[in-house]
Amino acid sequence: MRAMETLPEKRYSAGMNYRHAFHAGNFADVLKHCVLALCLEHLKSKPKPFRVIDTHAGIGGYDLASSEAARSPEWKDGIGRLLNADLPEAAAGALAPYLDVVRALNPDGMRHYPGSPEISARLSRADDRIHLCELHEADAKTLDDRYRRDARVKVERRDGYKALKSLLPPKEKRGLVLIDPPFEDRDELAHMAEAVNGAFGQWPTGTYIFWRSLKNLWAADRFDNGLAEWLIAEKGIEPEKILRADLWVRDLASEGKLAGAGVVVINPPFTLEEKLLGLMPWLADTLAQGDGYGWRVDGGLTDEDVEEGLEE
Repeated sequence: MRAMETLPEKRYSAGMNYRHAFHAGNFADVLKHCVLALCLEHLKSKPKPFRVIDTHAGIGGYDLASSEAARSPEWKDGIGRLLNADLPEAAAGALAPYLDVVRALNPDGMRHYPGSPEISARLSRADDRIHLCELHEADAKTLDDRYRRDARVKVERRDGYKALKSLLPPKEKRGLVLIDPPFEDRDELAHMAEAVNGAFGQWPTGTYIFWRSLKNLWAADRFDNGLAEWLIAEKGIEPEKILRADLWVRDLASEGKLAGAGVVVINPPFTLEEKLLGLMPWLADTLAQGDGYGWRVDGGLTDEDVEEGLEE
């Protein structure tokens, strides 16, 4: 199944800087962390333990009263809107694992936002394991301090891309890899493609979640399409085992802060596409910040699929 809102024409841009403390809880986090939570819940449906590998882990959680978050309180137009919304049934079901974590962190009002490590830690079980990589020295120390007493969690100050080769396959043989870089390098998508090229060969059954911005739509589509064609043609993966979900809250060609972002998931849970198709129309309407907002959920991407979508 495939669904898509009309996309604007291709736009080109230079690299961007996405230091996460400034953007915690924004619309991009809502989609990314919803998908992560749904994948974790699916892994928990079987009793065998699993492993989560987070290549760009950040600091684990964010104080929304900090100077960074207060300077640009994007969370108010992201998670803030969801907490006060009247959720329709389909959206409530898809968002439940994610929102349960957020609410557990904030019993007395919104102050703390969970990064992907905290979502993984709160949704994992006693026998599951979490491996967090963070290259930034101060962030790695903050992350290590946060999980020092959690025996399930291992923190390394290390380049997550380079670490993947030694971390895969995990001994549990089940789990997921989240690749969510800060996009400080204009060649970030190329680094992501190189990383999966090596990782998938070592662990073809794992779930891989790639977050990427839609600041440069042409580059994102080129990455998505190239990855899908390589997996289908070279690795023999079935098209339905590749899923893309994108959200843009205003016209992608608009100036200013990030307008769109999304994920590509390899080996997604079989229920993920259906849940996202039920969620995304409502989510786009709820988080919209201007004209030209939209969404797309599709899978089995090829050149023809992408070209047709851009022409609509």
